[in-house]
Amino acid sequence: MIVKATIDQIPVIQELAKKSWKTTYHNILSKEQLEYMLQMMYSESVLKTHFNHPNYLYYLIEDHDVFLGFIGIEFHYEDKTTKLHRIYFIQEAQGKGLGKKALEFIKLETQKQGDNRIVLTVNKNNKAKNFYIKQGFCVYDEAVFDIGNGFVMDDYLMEWVL
Repeated sequence: MIVKATIDQIPVIQELAKKSWKTTYHNILSKEQLEYMLQMMYSESVLKTHFNHPNYLYYLIEDHDVFLGFIGIEFHYEDKTTKLHRIYFIQEAQGKGLGKKALEFIKLETQKQGDNRIVLTVNKNNKAKNFYIKQGFCVYDEAVFDIGNGFVMDDYLMEWVL
């Protein structure tokens, strides 16, 4: 089940991020970069800013009353475009079809909001790129983002267009 998260669930999102990132990025990012990015992207103040933005929503994915993952999306990020900022699952949730269901949900919500395109960035070494391609996304560019502290994100920019 996918449920809209509330600001009171920030600790749940933080814990899911920590668990999912350690499995997703342990062979991709240094421990220092991983810790830096988790703090930069998932601090309470950053998440509160997202929750206070009317077009930025978080959803929690649960199964049998256990939270297995989360989504962070921003409607109208650009003209007719939704940005999928975050979609992560803990290791125990992988292989259950939840990612596919989550992307179907995001596509539906995007259309309800009047957007017809979804964009996302994915690390060039993250196997999730292949999953996104299977779900109808395509790479439209590449970018290296300086995120401070001597770290960069080397990503593919992907999109899904209705």
